[in-house]
Amino acid sequence: MAGKMVASLAAVSCSLAVYGQERPNIILFLVDDMGLMDTSVPFVTDGEGRPVEQPLNRWYHTPNMERLADQGIRFSTFYAQSVSSPSRTSIMTGQNAARHRTTNWIYSESNNRTEYGPSLWNWDGLENEDLCYPQILKEAGYKTIHVGKAHFGRIGSEGEDPRNIGFEVNVAGSSIGEPGSYLGRNGYGWLGGTRSRAVPGLEKYHGTDTFLTEALTIEAKKEIAEAVKQKRPFYLNMAHYAVHTPIETDPRFADNYKNGEFSENNYAVGFATLIEGMDKSLGDLLDYVDSLGVAENTLLIFLGDNGGDAPLGGADEYGSSAPFKGKKGSEYEGGMRVPFIMAWCKNDPNNEFQKRYEIAQGEIQTAQATIMDIYPTVLSVAGIPLPKNHTLDGADLKKLSRGEKDASHRDDFLMHFPHEHRGSYFTVYRKGDWKLIYYYNPNDAENPSQKLYNLAEDPYEHNDLAESNPKMVRKMCAAMIKRLEKEKALYPEKEDGTPVYPVVPPKTKSGGLK
Repeated sequence: MAGKMVASLAAVSCSLAVYGQERPNIILFLVDDMGLMDTSVPFVTDGEGRPVEQPLNRWYHTPNMERLADQGIRFSTFYAQSVSSPSRTSIMTGQNAARHRTTNWIYSESNNRTEYGPSLWNWDGLENEDLCYPQILKEAGYKTIHVGKAHFGRIGSEGEDPRNIGFEVNVAGSSIGEPGSYLGRNGYGWLGGTRSRAVPGLEKYHGTDTFLTEALTIEAKKEIAEAVKQKRPFYLNMAHYAVHTPIETDPRFADNYKNGEFSENNYAVGFATLIEGMDKSLGDLLDYVDSLGVAENTLLIFLGDNGGDAPLGGADEYGSSAPFKGKKGSEYEGGMRVPFIMAWCKNDPNNEFQKRYEIAQGEIQTAQATIMDIYPTVLSVAGIPLPKNHTLDGADLKKLSRGEKDASHRDDFLMHFPHEHRGSYFTVYRKGDWKLIYYYNPNDAENPSQKLYNLAEDPYEHNDLAESNPKMVRKMCAAMIKRLEKEKALYPEKEDGTPVYPVVPPKTKSGGLK
């Protein structure tokens, strides 16, 4: 690890001394299981790139997300992996799940590869030898802070503790993927009979009325204050357990949902209060860095880790990303498209950090981007060169964040899920407007199947074009396989352990699909 770090930091140039601070602060504000519509901020756009409010947008109250979107740029087409651990590993490494091989969510206690999943998938998660960007930031002088959900590795793995992958401080992060409880009176699981998923390290709040989201925010503010006192730049990984199950009502916001389309649905009301509590946390952090005089020097990146899970879409195959089809763990857009906003916490055109990394204000970027782009973007904002000995599948969002187009930024996205969930044993490949879903069918490996959509004409995936456009299916399959091979992907396995490799469908006599 030491050799890697020396190589990665050898070219770091002298720091800028601006506003008494050498490097900008960075906050990654990560929300768990938040659907694209779980906010009053519209992310869907029309053909001209203008926001289009959706029915679910009118249900939520997220004024601080609105504030952040107004002072920065939101992305309408931002992709994550479809479940938690793969996304979080992709953020930390800048690599696609097919490459880092944490292709399923990590169940802490036992290997959840599922029946036909690859036997060598990376259940261990992240290790201290992985070149995660918090380690690079730490070596460059940052105070690196993790607060909230980690889910980087199983029990007993190195990734179980975020301090093993570059974080100087870990508050409440462990192997668990959901909290035992959001309620302080339940000790966040320690006092409520759900200790296997109890949130660690927050004993001071046990038996109180402090909601988990609030406790994490208080702790984050303490760590920020300490970094400012030490005159050190900070990186905060603000990773809320919200809005993952269990759905427990945050009483601070319940009155806001007495009226509305879902007011008679206790689940919907509870879920909406989790959303608004998360939004309050966002506003509290924005206000706090301003009160400390460092808001102009602080960049905030807001995103979800996978598609929404709340059953508010009106049908089984729809969730809280409706009208996009699919939920968390599925192969459809609602399982993979997530909210994403970048903004400086307080805009100042004279600030040297902001001049060096410009962000458009109040705009929407419609070009594709992915969670693999966060790694190079964070290092770019920090003024740290990319490590030369680490393969990245993403690229800096610098040009896109200015509201411009970037022809050099890749326009394809691969989401590889060789496991079983809402969608099972599939790879999704998007290239430009075209999207292919490839199903491996381990029970009958000789007969895989495909779906094909043109997302420009059919963004909500109503019309499968696989049968009517077999030529495009074959073209997309070939491109998908090439990228899977480049990333050294693992595949579903037959009962005898033989991998089920993807194939380009052969032509029939009629030119269609076999």
